[in-house]
Formats: sequence, C-alpha cells, structure tokens
Amino acid sequence: MATKTIAAKVLSASRPPSLFHVVGHARREAGESAWPVFATQVTARGVSSTKIHMSENRNKKSLNFIEEIIETDRAAGKHHGRVHTRFPPEPNGYLHVGHAKSICLNFGLAQKYGGKCNLRFDDTNPVKEEQEYVDSIIEDIKWLGWDWEDRLLFASDYFERMYELGVQLVRAGKAYVCDLSAEETGLYRGTLTKPGEGSPFRSRSVDENLDLFERMRKGEFPDGSRTLRAKIDVASPNMNLRDPVMYRILHAPHHRTGDTWCIYPMYDWAHGLEDSIEGITHSICTLEFEDHRPLYDWFLDALDVFHPQQIEFARLELAYVVLSKRRLLELVEEKHVSGWDDPRMPTISGMRRRGYTPESIRDFCERIGVAKFNTRVDMALLEFCVRAHLNKTSPRVMGVLDPLRLVIDNYPEEKEEQLDAVNNPEDESAGTRKVPFSRVLYIEKNDFLEDPPRKFHRLTTGREVRLRYAYFITCTKVIKDENGNVVELRCTYDPNTRGGDAPDGRKVKGTIHWVSAAHAVDAEVRLYDRLFTIENPLGDKDGADYRTFLNPNSLEVLRSCKVEPSLTGAEPGTRVQFERHGYFCVDINDSAPGALVFNRTVALRDSWAKIEKKRKR
Repeated sequence: MATKTIAAKVLSASRPPSLFHVVGHARREAGESAWPVFATQVTARGVSSTKIHMSENRNKKSLNFIEEIIETDRAAGKHHGRVHTRFPPEPNGYLHVGHAKSICLNFGLAQKYGGKCNLRFDDTNPVKEEQEYVDSIIEDIKWLGWDWEDRLLFASDYFERMYELGVQLVRAGKAYVCDLSAEETGLYRGTLTKPGEGSPFRSRSVDENLDLFERMRKGEFPDGSRTLRAKIDVASPNMNLRDPVMYRILHAPHHRTGDTWCIYPMYDWAHGLEDSIEGITHSICTLEFEDHRPLYDWFLDALDVFHPQQIEFARLELAYVVLSKRRLLELVEEKHVSGWDDPRMPTISGMRRRGYTPESIRDFCERIGVAKFNTRVDMALLEFCVRAHLNKTSPRVMGVLDPLRLVIDNYPEEKEEQLDAVNNPEDESAGTRKVPFSRVLYIEKNDFLEDPPRKFHRLTTGREVRLRYAYFITCTKVIKDENGNVVELRCTYDPNTRGGDAPDGRKVKGTIHWVSAAHAVDAEVRLYDRLFTIENPLGDKDGADYRTFLNPNSLEVLRSCKVEPSLTGAEPGTRVQFERHGYFCVDINDSAPGALVFNRTVALRDSWAKIEKKRKR
C-alpha cells in the first residue's frame, strides 16, 4: 500500500476550514480510497498548515465506520448477513437538511447491502404531532429519491404491544408505578455529581403496580399524577439509568389512535421496542443518544427480545443556519419567515421551493461523509453541490433584473430577428433556441456606467460591447430624467457582427445580456441570502438570542424584471440559469400564468471552487 503526502495550506483563508474539510480535500486529491494517517498543527479554529499522509488503495473504496461495522457483522454471519435500517422521524415539524443526512445514510446503507429501510414515525407525543407533518415528511423523502416500499410504519402501531411488554417488566419486578410529580422526580434523580435517591413508591408490590398501571391505562388518574418507571439503579453514574420514566399520563387525542390511549410511552422506552419488533439490525442514531444506549440495551435485555445494535454518528451542523425543529417552529410562528417552506429555511421543503435538486442534496450528504465527531460544515459546500448539478442540467436564459431601456438608432424600427442561443453549453444534447431581437432592448442598469473605473469592461459612452448572441453595439447618447438618473441609452450597431463576431477580427472585452422590449415577459424575482449573519447563531459566546442574528437582508424582492419569452408559461418548479446572475426556479406556491415569480437558488459566484483553486496552487 503506497503512501502519499499532501500539503494543505489555508493560511490565507479568513475562516480556516475544519480538519474535516482539509481531510476531505486531501482525500479527493489522493483518491477517494485514501484515508489520513495523521495531521499536524490543528488549532481551535481549524488547520493553519497541515501535512496529511494518506494511505492509498485505489482498488477499494474506503468505508465509513458504520459500513465497517456492517461488513464485520456480515462476515461473522450476524443476523444471517441481513441489513435492516430505519429512518425514525418524530412528526412534530418539517424535515431539515440535517435529517437529509440521516435519510441518505439509512436508506443508502440498505441499498448498498441489498437490505431494507423502514420509514417509521415515532409518534409518541400527541401534543406536538400533526398529520401535516406526517404528510410533509413522506413527500420530502420521496422527493429525495428514497423508497420504503410497503414499510410505512408508526410507533402507534405498537402501542398495545408496548403496553404488554410494560406489564411484563412490572411482573418481573423491574418496573413500578410512581406517584412523584415531574418536579419531585427530578429532585430524587440527583445530579451529575450527586447520586439519586429511590422513590418512596419504588417498593410497591407487583400486584399493586399491576393494578395501578391498568387503571392508568383506563384513564382513572389526571395528567402528571403517576408514571411507570423502570427499576434500574438510582445511583448509576449514567443518569439515564436512574429509574427512567417509561409511561406518562396524557389525556390528549392522538392523530392516529384518537382517544384510545391516555398513557403514552416515552421515547427511550418506545425506541428500542420499535426496532426490535421490526427486526432492525442496525439502529443508527446521532451522537446525543450515545448516553442513552445503555438504557436501550437494558430494556431489550430485560425483556429478552430481539436486540438490534445502536450505532451513533455525528449529526450535521451547518454554518449560517439553525437545525433545531423547536427554533425553526419559533421562526414560523413568530413570522420571521413565511412558513416551513420559506426558501430561506433549511427545511427540505424550503430547499425544494428555492430550487435545490434532490441530486445535489444527496451529493452533499455523500461529500460530508459519516464521522464520530461533530463538525460544522461550510455553507459554501452545499452551494457548490447545487451549483454543480444545476450547471449540468439547467437551461440558460436571459433575464434582466434591473431594466434599463436601450434603443439602437440604426436598427430598422419594424425589423425583428430570431437569433440562435445555446440552451446549455455543458450539454450539447440540449440544443439551441430562438430569441427575438428588435430595435428596443432592456439591459441591466449596472451594465452601464458614464464614468467607469479602469477594469469596467461593460457599456459606457463611446465604447463598443457585444450583445450576447447578437451584435456589437456602441453607446452614443445618454438620456436622463429631471433628477439626473439615466433612463435610456441610444446606441448604434454593426450589422456585420451578427452572432457576436466581427468579420474584420476586432475584439471587444465586454459581453452583456439583454431582452427584447417588445417580447419581454414581466416577472417578479426574489433574491434570497443566508437567514443568519453569523456562522453559529445558537453558539454565541455572549449568550445573545439566536434571533438577534437574523439577516435583515435575507430577502430582496424585484418586481420589474424582464425575462425572455421562452419562459412564458413556465411550470412551477422549472429551474433555469439567468445568464450572468445565477440559478433560479419558478416558485411552486406563488407563481401563476401571467404572473411569473422566480426564486434565486444560488448565485454564480462559487466561493468553494475558489477555495479549491487556492489549495491546488
């Protein structure tokens, strides 16, 4: 096995990337099969100057640590080589891009190893759960391209079985009914430095516990008056094992079971049982559940039922966003955004509405990989992924977002031409289209300056530039309003430069886009930016509320835009590149025939590619 040394120098970066990013760069440089042996000079802010030695084996793709566990299990014949995973969302909000990582991991592992992946809703808290959330989650996962076949399941499918297993633990003397309030339970539980104390009701007899548990189910007691708790170890250093609550009384209708139940299982009790009942082999969770794993194992061992393996991985932390359903719900309810699917939101539905593609999100999830330590990922990588996919798939069109009228004086007034325009230079099969050209055009206001700086190569008085796909023009006159604002340009054109080239070989430095005024289609364009102004709104060292960092300029609405007529009747969700502006999509909610609305997905500027380019120098 060969060894390769790669120098990753990021001293010039204003925000040095994490070690995770540098390792990712090094892997791509050395080949995806290579993994780091060591790294040096790692600081709290990232890597200042690092040399990473890569073990190189190009004949075999590297495995992440979960794949290594699965392959070891399969080699040992565990579960008869079977791989069965699940994605278990709680239907108390919309899915976000962090969930996309888990979705792609669980469904991807099942796909890779010829196994199965269940979609199972952990609907054990009727107060916060709604059918709206169930429907949105199903839609999002389908849109991402994953299929659970006939395995759409719910924790509520197993409520009766869970109750029976609870009775089983009571009969075994391993669970008891406790009358302590929630506050009292917390006091008896102790702290991280102080062991807990046994509940005064811990010594109840099996018969009394069975009677009380049954009466809890029948609804004889008010909310919060009693719980069913596991009898484990009140002095355990792991607080999750200090007689955890298994059931609480909650007289609330459930979105699927109605008023059938008034006791509901706690997540730690329900989670392992659901996995066991479904025959899950590898129960993959995020790192915050690592301390809960001993409880997961204790319940299954105490019941002597099928025992899946819980494996924890690092959840996604993404710069400039908040990935907390509770905080996202606050943003929606407080109307900081228009809804869960606001294109500024990191929800999958918001990203879909903004114009992200499922392919780009899956690519992003694959690139960030699977690790055992938390890492904050640069938003530029996500933008790079969507930009890379849209570059290959999106047709190019011309749209003028801030129109300035331009008249070509020597172009015949009644004349119109149909010029050939390339649909996508990245895809020859996309062919060409016709764009109308006439005497009066719209160009971008910022493509003209009367007194331009030295490196400004666009239009100014007396300068010749190229109109994209059309002719060379020269500005001869500037017309202004009473306030001195430029409202119209008068130009001449060279009829011998049709298509954008001069027969005499003369060159021009500037090329600008345009739309024929007589054929232009009106449109509203929404320019979206990052929702927060700092990388980690929840981690501010001064303890400021995350809403303090909301970006007041996260949305700019342009209502006088002009786009080429090929976009007339564009269907909601249609994705295009407005040349020289970025990638846009037709809004799936607000756009209508005769009233086009476009959302900017991402600008053309690619900061991630610039980082890559600097690294390779």
